[in-house]
Amino acid sequence: MSRLLVIGCGGVAQVAISKICQDSETFKEIMIASRTKSKCDDLKAKLEGKTNTKIETAALDADKVEEVIALIESYKPEAVLNVALPYQDLTIMDACLATGVHYIDTANYEAEDTEDPEWRAIYEKRCKELGFTAYFDYSWQWAYQDKFKEAGLTALLGSGFDPGVTSVFSAYALKHYFDEIHYIDILDCNGGDHGYPFATNFNPEINLREVSAPGSYWEDGKWVEVEAMSIKREYDFPQVGQKDMYLLHHEEIESLAKNIPGVKRIRFFMTFGQSYLTHMKCLENVGLLRTDAINFNGQEIVPIQFLKALLPDPASLGPRTVGKTNIGCIFTGVKDGVEKTIYIYNVCDHQECYAEVGSQAISYTTGVPAMIGTKLVMDGTWKQPGVYNLEELDPDPFMEALNKYGLPWVVVENPQMVD
Repeated sequence: MSRLLVIGCGGVAQVAISKICQDSETFKEIMIASRTKSKCDDLKAKLEGKTNTKIETAALDADKVEEVIALIESYKPEAVLNVALPYQDLTIMDACLATGVHYIDTANYEAEDTEDPEWRAIYEKRCKELGFTAYFDYSWQWAYQDKFKEAGLTALLGSGFDPGVTSVFSAYALKHYFDEIHYIDILDCNGGDHGYPFATNFNPEINLREVSAPGSYWEDGKWVEVEAMSIKREYDFPQVGQKDMYLLHHEEIESLAKNIPGVKRIRFFMTFGQSYLTHMKCLENVGLLRTDAINFNGQEIVPIQFLKALLPDPASLGPRTVGKTNIGCIFTGVKDGVEKTIYIYNVCDHQECYAEVGSQAISYTTGVPAMIGTKLVMDGTWKQPGVYNLEELDPDPFMEALNKYGLPWVVVENPQMVD
């Protein structure tokens, strides 16, 4: 059987589904399910006639595990690709366990309401254990390890670009270039311009929470936490140019610290323009980034969700975004007793992505790896019982697929360093 259920139909999901339909040998049948079925139907109409993959659609509220279970039992897929919101990761994982299907996602679990008392108690305990402010971390999903292993099912976590491709880059570097990696700097640069005064390149709710959270990095076996956006560096990105970048907390730091032996420090940097930062700070200061519900004219609203409704839909940015992204990792370690440094990265052009799948490069660089991770689970290459981050699996077939499906990568010896 090669039947796949895809949950979600936003910008990333539409790229992943478009690329899935380019491989009808692996994906003979798919169902697209979302809260808004009309979006699924529109995408189906766009793709039919261009693919041999049979496409069906369904309405689904992925917050409700019973609905997810019912749909899986009705459609009977081999695997579920979760490209919905990270809030729904655990619900969908529970449904996969209940129905005996494999699970793939692109981002780790986050709580929707970070002020919920029950979640808050668990969260504060977890922060003490980790030693940093863990608004999002893998512990919630790693806790499913025994359940998936005993069920003989695979759960693949974080099959996007970062996390995802950067995780595979790390495994590939360790396998082919180093005996031991000591330092990893992950650099995420978007050199694109969409022309709006302010917009986010992926889901505003997730993007703005990620950027406004305290920064942190892993060094000498512990977490170091810093004020949000307080560490700035400049870097000259190949094919993009000189950009300001800021240190953020990012979930792959946690998994790489666990899975790359001997690593001494891991940091994550992302580029931002001053206009973006000014707008974000203003929104934060007036309370529009709050995740808890407030009462407005007798109706409860969540400020960040209201803001999301006002901002441009990231899926609409494709035709107007020009420029390139550059995302990669700088590794320093030892090989045969000699210290060396390499830089593995991908450059992606916004307009080339739009010409192929109608998307800007941010959605493209996440959607393509989602398709690749799903393919490797479904064709048996990465099918093994348990819960895995991508760096725990053989990187070679994933790296080969990146070149094949539109994200070619480059290895540079002795690159410019961050510091």
